[in-house]
Amino acid sequence: MNTLTIVFAIIIIALTIASIKTVIPNSKASKACLLGYRATCSFAPISTIILIAADISVFLIAKRLTLL
Repeated sequence: MNTLTIVFAIIIIALTIASIKTVIPNSKASKACLLGYRATCSFAPISTIILIAADISVFLIAKRLTLL
C-alpha cells in the first residue's frame, strides 16, 4: 500500500464515523435536531447526508485513481 491509499482510507473512515456520530442521541445537546430528538448534531439529517455524500465522493475519486 502506498501513502496516498492510506490517506484516502483514513479520510473515508473518518467521514463514515462522523456521519454515524451525527445521529447519536445526546441528552446534553442544546436543541433538538430535525428528526425530533436531541442528537449530537442539531442538523442531524442534513449533516449526515452531506457527510455521506462527501464519503462517496472521496471513495469514487480514490477508485478512479485506482487506489482502492
